[in-house]
Amino acid sequence: MKKISHKDLLSLEEYSKKRDEIRANAMVHKAKRRLNIGDNAFLYFEDYTTMHYQVQEMLRIERIFDAAEIEQELDTYNPLIPDGSNWKATFMLQYDDIPTRRVELGKLLDIEDKIWVEVEGCGRIFGIANEDLDRKDPEKTSSVHFMRFELPKDTALAAKAGAVIKFGIDHDNYRHEVIVPDNVRNSLKEDLD
Repeated sequence: MKKISHKDLLSLEEYSKKRDEIRANAMVHKAKRRLNIGDNAFLYFEDYTTMHYQVQEMLRIERIFDAAEIEQELDTYNPLIPDGSNWKATFMLQYDDIPTRRVELGKLLDIEDKIWVEVEGCGRIFGIANEDLDRKDPEKTSSVHFMRFELPKDTALAAKAGAVIKFGIDHDNYRHEVIVPDNVRNSLKEDLD
């Protein structure tokens, strides 16, 4: 899969001029790559488009224009782009208020190790969490985790052929599964070789 290079990026000035249009397009794209698993857990599937937008925003917010610093941003975000044999996602736990969030995150230790995908006719695959850095805390889970779902070739082929895809969580305090809607499934098929 294509990774972002320095030449793919707009200058801060160019980006500023086109930002509203780019942002609107990115939000439409991201909507096709969001999956709710129950009321409080979400997978946001990343790809070239989502990461390109993220890098442009980071460069804008942090006013980065130095070539070495731009390369550092690319080194940070390019690993979140699927490699053709996997899906990569930001997993988020969201609760409306801070006191509730603290309590619930305390009940969900190791939830990131209990997230799975199952493509019809193939076995269940558990995601690999937080390869970028250790987010372990003995008292609570993080509200954000980065996930990779590595697919065997037969599973990827079944997904590309239109098989039903389910994602779920098998944690003692959060058990949900969901069939991936067609718009998300069609978007995810594009991540596979």
